[in-house]
Amino acid sequence: MKKTLDGARVLLVEDEALIAMNIEELCKEYGAEDVVTVTTFDALGPEVLDTSRISTAILDIKISDNWTDEFARLLQSRHIPFIFATGYAANHQVFEPFNGVAIVEKPYKDSDLIKALAQAIGSPPAVAGDRAD
Repeated sequence: MKKTLDGARVLLVEDEALIAMNIEELCKEYGAEDVVTVTTFDALGPEVLDTSRISTAILDIKISDNWTDEFARLLQSRHIPFIFATGYAANHQVFEPFNGVAIVEKPYKDSDLIKALAQAIGSPPAVAGDRAD
């Protein structure tokens, strides 16, 4: 049976270890082929966007006390679909240049994160029984 994130190669930009581990496991449960996690701002460069390894991204707007909006623009310029999963309110001014990009506010339900990511990559939304147990 096809899963919501079937075959996706996800870049996860998250500096909180427990949140990152949860999201990584969640993505794999929903069929992601691979999850590459970046936890520090210094590791967040164009080289992580090797198109053979990344097909979509989940981006916290601020990691290691640095804004990640420039990296989000890089994702846009390379036409890599992404969402924001962040503690910042969706109406924060930093999101203004990202019209149409989903913002999932922490704390969020796992299903809300998966639904937003699936919509970003053009997959059908998750349905009952889609998640591996």
